[in-house]
Amino acid sequence: MDEVRMVDFARMDEEVFFKRLYVEHRKMYTVAYSYLRTEADALEVVQEASCRAWMKRKKLKDEQSFTPWLIRITINCCMDELRRKKRLIPTEKLAEVATQEMKSNDRIDLERAMNRLKPKYRHVVLLKYYNDMTTIEIAKVLKKPEGTIKTWLREGLKQLRNVLK
Repeated sequence: MDEVRMVDFARMDEEVFFKRLYVEHRKMYTVAYSYLRTEADALEVVQEASCRAWMKRKKLKDEQSFTPWLIRITINCCMDELRRKKRLIPTEKLAEVATQEMKSNDRIDLERAMNRLKPKYRHVVLLKYYNDMTTIEIAKVLKKPEGTIKTWLREGLKQLRNVLK
């Protein structure tokens, strides 16, 4: 791991890059799964994020920023996938969605409530409670001050409580 830290990320070779990527793979998957809710989609997004990270590795200036940078790329890939899925709803999924609409349990209610949050609040709540990230880590990932993250988290939880009442 020390050899990974000493390498300039802008000139890092493929082997070193993928060693570092491998260390972060589980975290990327957890983030992707918390956004997409299916294993197949999460795995696909992790692969896409890994590819994007490799292509953009020269833009990374600071080794300490590798993990937040990688998580941010993963979140962006998730958001791209969610936008793509909104445009393409397969007809066989329509019956499945209609069936789920009739069910009411805590998990479905929570997912619906999460979907009603503004994206900035949803990102913070997902990273905090689905991925066990601290407010400091979330601030690095989203490139926002820690105070802003705390405010967004408080507001997101307040909105969730109101929707779930």
